[in-house]
Amino acid sequence: MRARGVPAGAAMSFVVAHITDTHLSAEKPYFVANFERFGAHLRRAAPDLVVNTGDISVNGADSRDDLVAARDLHDALGLNWRAIPGNHDIGDNQETAKKQPIDAERHARYLDVFGEDRWVIDVPGWRLLAVNALLFGSDLAQAVDQEAFIADAVAGLDGRSLALFLHKPLFFADPGEADPTHLTVSPGPRQRLLDAFGAARPRVVCSGHLHEYRESLIGDMHHVWAPGTSFTVPGLLPTHGGEHTVGYVEIAFEADGRFESRFVRPDGVDILDLADFPGAYGDLRRIKTAIAE
Repeated sequence: MRARGVPAGAAMSFVVAHITDTHLSAEKPYFVANFERFGAHLRRAAPDLVVNTGDISVNGADSRDDLVAARDLHDALGLNWRAIPGNHDIGDNQETAKKQPIDAERHARYLDVFGEDRWVIDVPGWRLLAVNALLFGSDLAQAVDQEAFIADAVAGLDGRSLALFLHKPLFFADPGEADPTHLTVSPGPRQRLLDAFGAARPRVVCSGHLHEYRESLIGDMHHVWAPGTSFTVPGLLPTHGGEHTVGYVEIAFEADGRFESRFVRPDGVDILDLADFPGAYGDLRRIKTAIAE
């Protein structure tokens, strides 16, 4: 941990750099240069932990090479880092997947490269809980295992505040949203998750997926949507009260349960538009039509 300029003897913050949607690949290295620029900035900023909330790779759902390239680029940061998968890494939720649904093969391949798809880290005053949002509602045995993992994490809080990291936002604006969508956690799994938290609901919920920066207090939960380091998606997705941009969110967790967060866009990074890179995911017009169907 580091003192972040506070007087001697004062409590120290634990600083997390929340990055997401890096979309890395050796075969399709369109977004690697931006990631390396973020990496140079992060080495100077020296956070205690870098957390990537998914879509680490361009197409790790079908390409082990993409997963390996993404892992190697993260290791090259020379920083403490952890990750959880996104739909492009492991396949999408079975309930809403239009292609590449999560299955046992994709799940095993991700674990073979990254070693874990959920984790807990305890720091002074806080428990950081990261989960695999793509398992929610699936028929895989690991989905049941993850529910037990979450229950154990909540039961063992021992007075700590809880911060949740997952790939997809829990919802757009209201936990009662009833329409299933591939853009957020679906209603049934969302309610199961909230029920599992009970009175120990997370104070901070960090997600990616939408390539949009937004912070909002909804009920008693502060929701942090980090944008990607890779590209923006204007014309592909509507905004949901935030901004389509590139950057990351720095969160300083204090031992007394307070926290501070701020958006960071390092100097020199490019605000890329996915439409300019049809080699990544195809023609943007075709993708937009598929999403609307």
